[in-house]
Amino acid sequence: MIARTRQGDYAAFEALYNKYKGQVYRTALAIVRDQGAAEDILQDCFIKVYTHIDRIDSSLPLIPWLYRVTVNLSYNWVTRRKRWLTPLENVIDRLTTAPRTSPEQAVEEDELQRAVQEAIYSLNFEQRVVLILFYLSNFSIREIAYILDVPEGTVKSRLHYGRANLRQKLLGDRRLSIGVAYEWS
Repeated sequence: MIARTRQGDYAAFEALYNKYKGQVYRTALAIVRDQGAAEDILQDCFIKVYTHIDRIDSSLPLIPWLYRVTVNLSYNWVTRRKRWLTPLENVIDRLTTAPRTSPEQAVEEDELQRAVQEAIYSLNFEQRVVLILFYLSNFSIREIAYILDVPEGTVKSRLHYGRANLRQKLLGDRRLSIGVAYEWS
């Protein structure tokens, strides 16, 4: 599709967009927590794909490059805005898997979701991004290092401290019941 796009095939570019737009959007949304900003980042990401199509190595998978661009655009947005916006229910839904079988369980799950969401958003940007890419996007340490353009050791360190900080925040949250435990290792 990259080669066809280079030749001016707009249908190939549209196919690229349709194939990857969900992943790019969800990643941007998980980082910036603003639907409008995530949509803008999605558009900016694919503008970069189109404008830099001649520099993209078509022998390599495109998705790590897209994630790198998405993370960089998201980081720029967060640092420019310096604010926390709308909640991210989709991310939290993936973190909790308990079925809602009773009203009590539904209330407990909602409390758990809020606590996890607050804990994730309270992490610093670097730790939050690494946790999102590792746990929610299922990237390896090596892939995250490539996406963020940092050494693998830095990714491991951020993942370690991010998990520790998240675990500490979750275990210290009084809203969580004693029976609920998350293993982040």
